[in-house]
Amino acid sequence: MLSLFFLFFFYFSFFCCYFVTRNTFSNKFMLLGNGFSFMGNGKTTKKVKEPVRLREKKLANGNISLYLDIYRDGKREYEFLRLYLTNAKTPLEKKQNQETLATALAIKSKRTIEIQNGEYGFTKQFKLDTPFLEYYRKMCADRLKTETKGNWGNWRSCLKYLETYCDEKTTFKDIDADFINGFKDFLNNVEKDTHKRTHKHESELFQPLSQNSKVSYFNKLRACINQAYEDRIIPVNPLRGIEGFKAAETERMYLTLDEVKKLDQTPCKYAYLKNAFLFSCLTGLRKSDIEKLTWGDVHQEGDRTRIFFKQKKTGGQEYLDLTHKAESYMGTRGKDSDKVFSGFKYGSWALLELRRWVLAAGITKDITFHCARHTFAVVLLEKGADIYTVSKLLGHKELATTQIYAKVMDKKKQEAVDLIDF
Repeated sequence: MLSLFFLFFFYFSFFCCYFVTRNTFSNKFMLLGNGFSFMGNGKTTKKVKEPVRLREKKLANGNISLYLDIYRDGKREYEFLRLYLTNAKTPLEKKQNQETLATALAIKSKRTIEIQNGEYGFTKQFKLDTPFLEYYRKMCADRLKTETKGNWGNWRSCLKYLETYCDEKTTFKDIDADFINGFKDFLNNVEKDTHKRTHKHESELFQPLSQNSKVSYFNKLRACINQAYEDRIIPVNPLRGIEGFKAAETERMYLTLDEVKKLDQTPCKYAYLKNAFLFSCLTGLRKSDIEKLTWGDVHQEGDRTRIFFKQKKTGGQEYLDLTHKAESYMGTRGKDSDKVFSGFKYGSWALLELRRWVLAAGITKDITFHCARHTFAVVLLEKGADIYTVSKLLGHKELATTQIYAKVMDKKKQEAVDLIDF
């Protein structure tokens, strides 16, 4: 009996020692997971504070928005990742959450490395001392060779507002999130053409920038900063997490097919203006593409006439099959180098004559030449063409651009339904 007692006591002591040791190790492991490390001598040392932390924000719909809390150069910044964790219930939803979290952690690691590179002197390979306005002016000069006159004018106008907002001493060291958000506030509050004014009368009303002007100017700044990042002028792109302006909803004025037929039957002072406008109504070509269209771009493909052209605005190479009616507006074929619509050059005088012609046809809409392109899109959708095909015919790079015309159709349907309301 005595030997059995000692045997029991031995095993009891062994298991007690095992569980004490196991629990002690477990507690120390938990300390490691919460930001502490365990040293061999039994001491714990606090982990170095991370410059980038992944944070969560609960949204009203129950989802969780992931964002980065970045502390750099004595400043705290927040980068919203547009990544969301849902209230996952199915295995597929849980897997999607895991992938989303993994993506967020990968971005966090990348930002941490970028900041560490800056702290350890690798920024010497960048050119932060580059004068900002000088760099932007060079971009303007380069774009003069490639951009349309209208878009280059927007680059030039943005420069004037940037020259008011900052000065010649501004370098890319100064281009951070505060600078960018400050420019957004500046555009929200600056007066239109403020750089042109020498003095202002008290009776004059304040004229703010239009929403679309703010969109355009902010996008020019965005393009400049993105290019500087590509050119290794700056080590980190400060645009991350900053949203631009949203474009204003503008009404797309267009003609019905019956109104196009009315114009076809109405005389116009300048035949080439009439032919060019109606050709645009049936092809969707922009006035800039019609102006430069030559007979060398026009080809016969079997029993159909096809035009090949490079869009002036987007640079995209396109082709378009013509209807017999559209073909009739081109007139008699000339030399390959001749312009199809010889004499057509759109300007203020052409706009005036266009409006006179439209009024003579009994149409009271405010029509510009670009309305012909809107007419082409809306009439096609009205006749049952799918939006993808219309997008291709218009030469749009993004389907979202064509969706605007789908909204026009929705509005027409609502107006039709309202006819039987009482």
